[in-house]
Amino acid sequence: MNYISTTSNQALMTQALKSLTGKWGIAIGAWLVFFILTDFQVGWEWQGDDGGDYKVGLKIIGLLIGGPLALGYTTLILLISRNQNPDFAILFSGFKRFGVSLAAYLLMSIFIILWFLLLIIPGIIACLRYSQTYYILSEDENIGPLEAISKSKEMMVGNKWKLFCLYCRFIGWFILCIVTLGFAGLYVGPYFSQSCANFYNDLINDNLTEKIDPDSEDGEMISDKLAEPHDPEKEEDKGT
Repeated sequence: MNYISTTSNQALMTQALKSLTGKWGIAIGAWLVFFILTDFQVGWEWQGDDGGDYKVGLKIIGLLIGGPLALGYTTLILLISRNQNPDFAILFSGFKRFGVSLAAYLLMSIFIILWFLLLIIPGIIACLRYSQTYYILSEDENIGPLEAISKSKEMMVGNKWKLFCLYCRFIGWFILCIVTLGFAGLYVGPYFSQSCANFYNDLINDNLTEKIDPDSEDGEMISDKLAEPHDPEKEEDKGT
């Protein structure tokens, strides 16, 4: 099956803001908790030269909760991107599939590190290649970590450059986060997450181009399609 993202990145970003309308509270709250429990603990590790046991403990905690939280957060933002109203507890739903989410986290980390050991560019490509893994896990409870990673690689064939360009559109926003000592992240974090979720939605919806002009800059009509949860069984029925 060919996966092609045809909607302009600008349209995906515009729709991200539309999806967040009336849902900024849960989006910011989820992003903040996710950030504090995962990314921010990395910063604590680098404060000072003492507290060796403390730093080791943080690394172990980060290792154990990183995967489940990533899966839960991905599930939550995916629901928001489809105009649904998820409960905040969904952020922690990944712990119900602790083994799968942790395995995916470890495998992706190992693969990406190995690619970065070669050169920076292969490492970046690896990050893009595995970027859809948690979206896939979120939608299919029966899929394993390796299979999800393989499917992500398949989905990103011919789409890595477009996703890279989407990331680049946020460079200015990321700089703003640094300048504002992270406060801008309350806006940029959910905005970036929703834009990436829309990219995934664009990949899996084969007839999405019928609802959005690929050259559109306003993202009109995308909500009608994204409001429908993706159902793999329906796709199988269509093919039979």
